[in-house]
Amino acid sequence: MTGRVIEIVERKRDGAKLSPEEIDRIVLGFTKGEVPDHQMAAFLMAVVWRGMDDEETAWLTDSMVRSGKRLDLSRYGRVVDKHSTGGIGDKVTLVVAPLVAACGAPVAKMSGRGLGITGGTLDKLESFRGYRVDLTTKELMAQLGRIGIVVTGQTAELAPADGLMYALRDATGTVPSIPLIASSIMSKKIAAGAHAVVLDVKVGAGAFMRTVREARTLARLMVAIGEAHGLDVTAELTAMDAPLGNAVGNSLEVAEAIATLRGSGPDDLREVVLSAGAEMLYLARRARTRAAGRAMLERAIADGSGLAKLRQLVASQGGDARMVDDPGRLPRAKRVHTLAAVRTAYVARLDASVVGLASVRLGAGREKKGDPIDHATGVVLRAKVGDRVAKGEPYAEVHANGRTGDAEAIEMVQRAFTWGRAAVAPPKLVLGRIASA
Repeated sequence: MTGRVIEIVERKRDGAKLSPEEIDRIVLGFTKGEVPDHQMAAFLMAVVWRGMDDEETAWLTDSMVRSGKRLDLSRYGRVVDKHSTGGIGDKVTLVVAPLVAACGAPVAKMSGRGLGITGGTLDKLESFRGYRVDLTTKELMAQLGRIGIVVTGQTAELAPADGLMYALRDATGTVPSIPLIASSIMSKKIAAGAHAVVLDVKVGAGAFMRTVREARTLARLMVAIGEAHGLDVTAELTAMDAPLGNAVGNSLEVAEAIATLRGSGPDDLREVVLSAGAEMLYLARRARTRAAGRAMLERAIADGSGLAKLRQLVASQGGDARMVDDPGRLPRAKRVHTLAAVRTAYVARLDASVVGLASVRLGAGREKKGDPIDHATGVVLRAKVGDRVAKGEPYAEVHANGRTGDAEAIEMVQRAFTWGRAAVAPPKLVLGRIASA
């Protein structure tokens, strides 16, 4: 007997370790509508306060996977996926997925929307007019077989418990919990059917994991869960104290991703893309070494095949592919406010969280789930940590559409920069790697 739901909640509240049967009673019962929201909310809060050990978290993940279907993608070869825990200016998927697919490794990715200061891949892709993010499972598999890449939203059949639980977590303040984060991410990855996954675990002021220690704990747990379900998993820890790249905001980030595929993107974005992409090709067994994988990606940038694959992806999902060739067709803000240095100085620090919050005020992000977003607005950084900016030179642009929060957003961007008299070294980007194999 698994006991009544309230008894299971009370046991977790009191710090007990739950059995697989008890976790199933909660998760599968909630998915079927047998466990009401208030009891699941109490359970989630108990997990936030009391935690779960690694074994419990693995059982929780397994239960969430079994709440729906698990795709079998073996007919398409060795399929690889990539997931980021979320950051400011993180448009890596827009670059690395088409590059890896262009190098011959099929990429199947279910992405999410942005919430709060962190942007979402689906919102960015919807900057392409007409791009569909609601593919059915049948459409997902057909497209993967046809062009070797698909980036869509979570389908209803795959890990439905996660979708229901995440909506409740968002509404009840129970998002920041390592067991809940790990099970949410890995249940989707396992259900989606990829054979290998590269996890980009962000660390710093603009990420959920503020310290390397927290990030390593989350990374090790996700790698172990994936390995237990037969996946090859690598977690890369990457810095998120400052925004990644120069653009923060949906269409602005898309334009920067296109520039990177053309070989002219910012150095920090390119480095994270090459690191993640090389790992994806290595796990997909398309490259014998990570160095060989990196060389393949660089060729796909140089010969334009990565850009061509993005064009194919956008067209296949109903988007206006002309925007890939002419980013000027992307949504554009009515006003661009240029911020200039009041004195000659070096950028000593750039707070990603403040820039992310500014983008939300501009309308580029959501205050709460379901809010509409403005694809045209955001921030473009003209200087990063370590750069010297002369008096009168621009250090940032604020792209705005006349909202009430515009003035506050401009002040936030100004406040995000800390200035110094001497140059400082740019931060290290890749902080570590944890792999299953």
